[in-house]
Amino acid sequence: MNEEWINRIALTWGNRTRQRQLRSVLDRYDTATEAASHHPDMLTREAVQHARQEIEFIERHHIQCYYYKDDNYPYRLAQCADAPLLLYAKGSIDVNPKRAVSIVGTRMPSERGKEWCRRFVLDLATAVPEITIISGLAYGIDITAHKAAIEAGLPTIIIPAHGLDRIYPAVHRTIAVQALGKGGILTEYTTGTEPERYNFVARNRIVAGMADALVVVESKSRGGSLITAQMAQDYSRDVFALPGRFNDTISEGCNDLIKKQRAQLITSSEDFIQAMQWEQEHKKAIQTTMVDMLYDLNDKQRKIIDKLRESEEGLHVNQLVMELQIPYNEMVAELMMLELNGIAKGLPGGLWRRVEQ
Repeated sequence: MNEEWINRIALTWGNRTRQRQLRSVLDRYDTATEAASHHPDMLTREAVQHARQEIEFIERHHIQCYYYKDDNYPYRLAQCADAPLLLYAKGSIDVNPKRAVSIVGTRMPSERGKEWCRRFVLDLATAVPEITIISGLAYGIDITAHKAAIEAGLPTIIIPAHGLDRIYPAVHRTIAVQALGKGGILTEYTTGTEPERYNFVARNRIVAGMADALVVVESKSRGGSLITAQMAQDYSRDVFALPGRFNDTISEGCNDLIKKQRAQLITSSEDFIQAMQWEQEHKKAIQTTMVDMLYDLNDKQRKIIDKLRESEEGLHVNQLVMELQIPYNEMVAELMMLELNGIAKGLPGGLWRRVEQ
């Protein structure tokens, strides 16, 4: 790793208590090296020494690094204003999965809560096999979600409150190691970082930001799960909660989220999938595959059909030309071929729409 990475790590570690100020500085320059040269007060000798030690650890343990300006940075997290400037990952981790759901809850769940969580993940694996399960490896619902993902053969991403040189709690090390085979561990913290209380709150923004949706399974009236739910809501993520009986202390938080319309009520994976409209997308994918098999479409025809599917009223030929970047004469020829095969239909005024199979 080069000098740029030394500066990236040194700046983020040396200014870890003032990330917002650091980001405003980094945003003004093309590289961290350039930022450091203009703001030497933000780069201490201790931070540079720590960065060099961190790079040794990274190279020795094959750690993947993600800087917020790089193209490989998790795109969901990039949408969050307070996202970490630098992330470290270990395992066979895909930070941009097609579908991702974060599951959180109390550290002391009921047997009902644990079984519901397990069943929820197993059912998701059947209905949405491309989904990734995200949680924080804590006792209770977190570890239940990770275990269920491993059982179902799904990727699972662990978001700890410390660096990659340890596992907390240590009793969950076996699960963490298993997760590395299909998924992995993702953190903003460097080696030597203790799992302090503040870090757990801070890491919750990664749990919330990395996913399409957040599911809360049992939570008391106060706790980290509710903080994570608020973060997810702030990030415009869909939030869901499992309801409990009105007099169950362990479900007070979930019931309150539902009552205040800060979370949607779900009792099954079917509720969740329907609310996320993933079932409709799955059906569309199946329809596309069937059309491909029946008519042996070329690449241009597939693009046209996918675009026509976006509008029930139809799209103008000029709009198709502009958005798909296919020359007009070629577009007309492809549309005529699709119409001959009964897949598309020309309408008055130059409009075209897809014919449902």
